[in-house]
Amino acid sequence: MSARHIMVAMAALATTMAQAADAPRSPAAVMAQAVPVKAAPLTVAGQPAPEQPEIRAQLTPHRYTSLAAEIGAKINRLPVQDGGRFKAGQQLIAFDCSLQQAQLNKAKAALTAADQSWVANKRLAELNSIGKVELNLSEAEVLKNRADVAYMQTMLGKCSISAPFSGRVAERKVQEQQYVQPGQAIMDIIDDSVLEIEFLVPSKWLAWVKPGTAFQVSIDETRKSYPAKVLRTGARVDPVSQSVKLVAAIDGQFPELITGMSGRVALTPPANK
Repeated sequence: MSARHIMVAMAALATTMAQAADAPRSPAAVMAQAVPVKAAPLTVAGQPAPEQPEIRAQLTPHRYTSLAAEIGAKINRLPVQDGGRFKAGQQLIAFDCSLQQAQLNKAKAALTAADQSWVANKRLAELNSIGKVELNLSEAEVLKNRADVAYMQTMLGKCSISAPFSGRVAERKVQEQQYVQPGQAIMDIIDDSVLEIEFLVPSKWLAWVKPGTAFQVSIDETRKSYPAKVLRTGARVDPVSQSVKLVAAIDGQFPELITGMSGRVALTPPANK
Protein backbone atom coordinates (compact mmCIF):
# COMPACT_ATOMS: atom_id res chain seq x y z
CA MET A 1 0.00 0.00 0.00
CA SER A 2 1.36 3.44 -0.93
CA ALA A 3 1.95 6.21 1.54
CA ARG A 4 -0.91 8.15 0.04
CA HIS A 5 -3.39 5.30 0.68
CA ILE A 6 -2.24 4.98 4.32
CA MET A 7 -2.80 8.69 4.99
CA VAL A 8 -6.32 8.53 3.49
CA ALA A 9 -7.26 5.53 5.71
CA MET A 10 -6.01 7.23 8.90
CA ALA A 11 -8.00 10.37 8.14
CA ALA A 12 -11.18 8.31 7.65
CA LEU A 13 -10.64 6.52 11.00
CA ALA A 14 -10.22 9.81 12.86
CA THR A 15 -13.43 11.17 11.37
CA THR A 16 -15.38 8.05 12.46
CA MET A 17 -14.11 8.27 16.10
CA ALA A 18 -15.02 11.96 16.31
CA GLN A 19 -18.56 11.26 15.15
CA ALA A 20 -18.97 8.48 17.74
CA ALA A 21 -17.84 10.78 20.57
CA ASP A 22 -20.30 13.51 19.55
CA ALA A 23 -23.24 11.10 19.16
CA PRO A 24 -25.99 11.41 21.86
CA ARG A 25 -25.86 8.69 24.64
CA SER A 26 -28.88 6.48 25.21
CA PRO A 27 -30.87 6.72 28.50
CA ALA A 28 -29.95 3.10 29.30
CA ALA A 29 -26.25 3.90 29.09
CA VAL A 30 -26.63 6.92 31.36
CA MET A 31 -28.55 4.87 34.01
CA ALA A 32 -25.95 2.11 33.88
CA GLN A 33 -23.22 4.55 34.95
CA ALA A 34 -25.27 6.42 37.64
CA VAL A 35 -24.29 5.98 41.31
CA PRO A 36 -27.25 4.91 43.44
CA VAL A 37 -28.20 7.33 46.26
CA LYS A 38 -29.86 6.09 49.44
CA ALA A 39 -33.11 7.95 49.97
CA ALA A 40 -33.99 9.34 53.40
CA PRO A 41 -36.87 7.60 55.17
CA LEU A 42 -40.17 9.40 54.74
CA THR A 43 -43.13 9.64 57.05
CA VAL A 44 -46.71 9.21 55.95
CA ALA A 45 -46.94 12.93 55.20
CA GLY A 46 -43.90 12.66 52.93
CA GLN A 47 -41.59 14.55 55.31
CA PRO A 48 -38.22 13.16 56.52
CA ALA A 49 -38.61 11.13 59.73
CA PRO A 50 -37.00 12.87 62.73
CA GLU A 51 -34.05 11.08 64.29
CA GLN A 52 -35.01 9.45 67.62
CA PRO A 53 -32.44 10.30 70.34
CA GLU A 54 -31.09 7.47 72.45
CA ILE A 55 -32.27 7.82 76.04
CA ARG A 56 -29.99 6.19 78.59
CA ALA A 57 -31.17 5.35 82.10
CA GLN A 58 -29.93 3.68 85.27
CA LEU A 59 -31.76 1.63 87.89
CA THR A 60 -31.82 3.24 91.33
CA PRO A 61 -33.33 2.04 94.63
CA HIS A 62 -36.56 3.47 95.98
CA ARG A 63 -34.81 4.47 99.22
CA TYR A 64 -31.23 4.31 100.42
CA THR A 65 -29.19 5.61 103.33
CA SER A 66 -25.88 5.28 105.12
CA LEU A 67 -25.91 4.10 108.75
CA ALA A 68 -23.33 5.80 110.98
CA ALA A 69 -22.21 5.47 114.59
CA GLU A 70 -23.62 7.96 117.09
CA ILE A 71 -21.20 6.92 119.84
CA GLY A 72 -17.57 5.93 120.01
CA ALA A 73 -17.48 2.19 120.67
CA LYS A 74 -16.31 -1.19 119.42
CA ILE A 75 -18.60 -3.05 117.04
CA ASN A 76 -19.80 -6.30 118.57
CA ARG A 77 -21.92 -7.75 115.74
CA LEU A 78 -22.81 -7.08 112.12
CA PRO A 79 -25.34 -9.87 111.57
CA VAL A 80 -26.14 -9.13 107.89
CA GLN A 81 -23.46 -9.63 105.23
CA ASP A 82 -22.96 -7.61 102.04
CA GLY A 83 -25.89 -8.22 99.73
CA GLY A 84 -27.93 -9.81 102.52
CA ARG A 85 -31.60 -9.01 103.01
CA PHE A 86 -33.21 -7.70 106.18
CA LYS A 87 -36.62 -6.66 107.50
CA ALA A 88 -37.66 -3.32 108.91
CA GLY A 89 -36.78 -3.16 112.61
CA GLN A 90 -34.16 -5.92 112.40
CA GLN A 91 -30.89 -5.27 114.23
CA LEU A 92 -28.10 -4.43 111.79
CA ILE A 93 -25.37 -3.12 114.12
CA ALA A 94 -24.60 -3.95 117.76
CA PHE A 95 -21.93 -2.07 119.75
CA ASP A 96 -20.02 -3.12 122.86
CA CYS A 97 -21.50 -0.75 125.42
CA SER A 98 -20.19 -2.26 128.68
CA LEU A 99 -18.61 1.10 129.58
CA GLN A 100 -21.86 2.99 129.00
CA GLN A 101 -23.74 0.41 131.07
CA ALA A 102 -21.31 0.90 133.97
CA GLN A 103 -21.77 4.66 133.77
CA LEU A 104 -25.53 4.21 133.86
CA ASN A 105 -25.26 2.05 136.98
CA LYS A 106 -23.12 4.73 138.61
CA ALA A 107 -25.65 7.45 137.73
CA LYS A 108 -28.50 5.36 139.17
CA ALA A 109 -26.60 4.85 142.43
CA ALA A 110 -25.95 8.57 142.72
CA LEU A 111 -29.62 9.26 142.09
CA THR A 112 -30.63 6.86 144.85
CA ALA A 113 -28.32 8.56 147.32
CA ALA A 114 -29.49 12.03 146.36
CA ASP A 115 -33.13 11.01 146.59
CA GLN A 116 -32.68 9.58 150.11
CA SER A 117 -30.86 12.75 151.21
CA TRP A 118 -33.68 14.91 149.87
CA VAL A 119 -36.33 12.83 151.67
CA ALA A 120 -34.41 13.18 154.93
CA ASN A 121 -33.96 16.91 154.46
CA LYS A 122 -37.67 17.35 153.84
CA ARG A 123 -38.35 15.62 157.18
CA LEU A 124 -35.84 17.86 158.94
CA ALA A 125 -37.37 20.93 157.33
CA GLU A 126 -40.74 19.97 158.81
CA LEU A 127 -39.05 19.93 162.23
CA ASN A 128 -37.37 23.26 161.52
CA SER A 129 -33.98 21.55 161.86
CA ILE A 130 -32.65 22.54 158.42
CA GLY A 131 -32.64 25.70 156.40
CA LYS A 132 -34.54 26.21 153.16
CA VAL A 133 -31.30 26.64 151.17
CA GLU A 134 -30.04 23.18 152.14
CA LEU A 135 -33.40 21.69 151.26
CA ASN A 136 -33.35 23.32 147.81
CA LEU A 137 -29.78 22.16 147.19
CA SER A 138 -30.69 18.56 148.00
CA GLU A 139 -33.63 18.77 145.61
CA ALA A 140 -31.37 20.18 142.85
CA GLU A 141 -28.97 17.30 143.39
CA VAL A 142 -31.81 14.85 142.78
CA LEU A 143 -32.76 16.62 139.55
CA LYS A 144 -29.12 16.61 138.38
CA ASN A 145 -28.75 12.87 138.97
CA ARG A 146 -32.04 12.16 137.22
CA ALA A 147 -30.70 14.01 134.19
CA ASP A 148 -27.50 11.95 134.31
CA VAL A 149 -29.52 8.74 134.35
CA ALA A 150 -31.66 9.88 131.42
CA TYR A 151 -28.53 10.84 129.48
CA MET A 152 -26.88 7.46 130.01
CA GLN A 153 -30.09 5.64 129.08
CA THR A 154 -30.16 7.61 125.83
CA MET A 155 -26.54 6.66 125.13
CA LEU A 156 -27.34 3.00 125.74
CA GLY A 157 -30.20 3.30 123.26
CA LYS A 158 -27.62 4.13 120.58
CA CYS A 159 -25.71 0.90 121.20
CA SER A 160 -27.87 -0.88 118.65
CA ILE A 161 -28.98 0.28 115.20
CA SER A 162 -32.06 -1.27 113.61
CA ALA A 163 -33.15 -1.20 109.97
CA PRO A 164 -35.41 1.79 109.17
CA PHE A 165 -36.93 -0.16 106.25
CA SER A 166 -36.76 -3.57 104.59
CA GLY A 167 -34.06 -4.01 101.96
CA ARG A 168 -30.49 -5.18 101.38
CA VAL A 169 -27.03 -4.29 102.60
CA ALA A 170 -25.22 -2.56 99.75
CA GLU A 171 -21.82 -2.28 101.45
CA ARG A 172 -20.28 -2.82 104.89
CA LYS A 173 -17.56 -0.25 105.46
CA VAL A 174 -16.17 -1.69 108.71
CA GLN A 175 -15.76 -5.10 110.29
CA GLU A 176 -16.71 -6.66 113.62
CA GLN A 177 -14.45 -5.85 116.62
CA GLN A 178 -13.41 -2.59 114.95
CA TYR A 179 -13.60 0.61 116.98
CA VAL A 180 -15.54 3.43 115.34
CA GLN A 181 -15.82 7.13 116.08
CA PRO A 182 -19.09 9.11 116.35
CA GLY A 183 -20.30 9.99 112.86
CA GLN A 184 -18.26 7.28 111.12
CA ALA A 185 -20.17 5.49 108.33
CA ILE A 186 -20.67 1.78 108.99
CA MET A 187 -22.83 0.46 106.14
CA ASP A 188 -24.95 1.51 103.17
CA ILE A 189 -28.42 0.02 102.84
CA ILE A 190 -31.00 0.20 100.04
CA ASP A 191 -34.69 -0.47 99.60
CA ASP A 192 -34.98 -2.35 96.30
CA SER A 193 -38.65 -3.28 96.66
CA VAL A 194 -39.24 -0.86 93.78
CA LEU A 195 -36.51 -0.10 91.23
CA GLU A 196 -36.72 3.42 89.86
CA ILE A 197 -35.37 4.86 86.63
CA GLU A 198 -34.20 8.43 86.14
CA PHE A 199 -33.59 9.86 82.67
CA LEU A 200 -33.78 13.06 80.65
CA VAL A 201 -36.18 13.75 77.79
CA PRO A 202 -36.85 16.83 75.62
CA SER A 203 -38.98 19.30 77.53
CA LYS A 204 -41.53 19.44 74.68
CA TRP A 205 -42.44 15.84 75.55
CA LEU A 206 -44.24 17.17 78.61
CA ALA A 207 -47.19 17.75 76.26
CA TRP A 208 -47.85 13.99 76.19
CA VAL A 209 -45.70 12.33 78.89
CA LYS A 210 -47.73 12.07 82.10
CA PRO A 211 -47.51 10.00 85.31
CA GLY A 212 -48.69 6.52 84.40
CA THR A 213 -47.32 6.59 80.83
CA ALA A 214 -46.14 3.04 80.03
CA PHE A 215 -43.01 2.18 78.08
CA GLN A 216 -40.26 -0.44 77.78
CA VAL A 217 -36.67 -0.26 79.02
CA SER A 218 -33.92 -2.52 77.65
CA ILE A 219 -31.30 -3.44 80.25
CA ASP A 220 -27.75 -3.99 78.96
CA GLU A 221 -26.72 -6.52 81.61
CA THR A 222 -29.65 -8.89 81.08
CA ARG A 223 -30.27 -8.14 77.38
CA LYS A 224 -34.00 -8.11 78.08
CA SER A 225 -36.78 -5.53 77.97
CA TYR A 226 -38.98 -4.78 80.96
CA PRO A 227 -42.23 -2.82 81.40
CA ALA A 228 -42.06 0.48 83.22
CA LYS A 229 -44.33 3.39 84.09
CA VAL A 230 -43.63 7.08 84.63
CA LEU A 231 -44.00 8.03 88.30
CA ARG A 232 -43.38 11.77 88.23
CA THR A 233 -41.83 14.54 86.17
CA GLY A 234 -39.12 16.96 87.18
CA ALA A 235 -39.97 20.26 88.84
CA ARG A 236 -38.04 22.39 86.34
CA VAL A 237 -36.75 22.42 82.77
CA ASP A 238 -33.06 22.90 82.03
CA PRO A 239 -33.02 26.13 79.97
CA VAL A 240 -29.75 25.24 78.22
CA SER A 241 -30.49 21.70 77.04
CA GLN A 242 -34.28 22.15 76.97
CA SER A 243 -34.66 18.84 78.80
CA VAL A 244 -36.53 17.65 81.88
CA LYS A 245 -35.96 14.72 84.25
CA LEU A 246 -38.47 11.88 84.45
CA VAL A 247 -38.67 9.33 87.24
CA ALA A 248 -40.21 5.96 86.38
CA ALA A 249 -40.39 2.55 88.03
CA ILE A 250 -40.10 -1.03 86.82
CA ASP A 251 -43.63 -2.40 86.63
CA GLY A 252 -43.30 -5.77 88.38
CA GLN A 253 -40.81 -7.88 90.28
CA PHE A 254 -37.80 -9.26 88.40
CA PRO A 255 -35.18 -10.92 90.66
CA GLU A 256 -32.40 -10.58 88.09
CA LEU A 257 -32.56 -6.77 88.22
CA ILE A 258 -30.37 -4.95 90.74
CA THR A 259 -29.56 -1.31 91.32
CA GLY A 260 -26.83 0.21 89.18
CA MET A 261 -27.81 -1.62 86.00
CA SER A 262 -28.26 0.63 82.98
CA GLY A 263 -30.03 0.47 79.65
CA ARG A 264 -31.99 2.28 76.99
CA VAL A 265 -35.49 3.70 77.35
CA ALA A 266 -37.89 2.96 74.48
CA LEU A 267 -40.16 5.97 74.78
CA THR A 268 -41.43 7.23 71.42
CA PRO A 269 -43.63 10.31 71.02
CA PRO A 270 -46.98 9.85 69.26
CA ALA A 271 -47.14 10.54 65.53
CA ASN A 272 -49.03 13.80 65.98
CA LYS A 273 -46.63 15.22 68.62
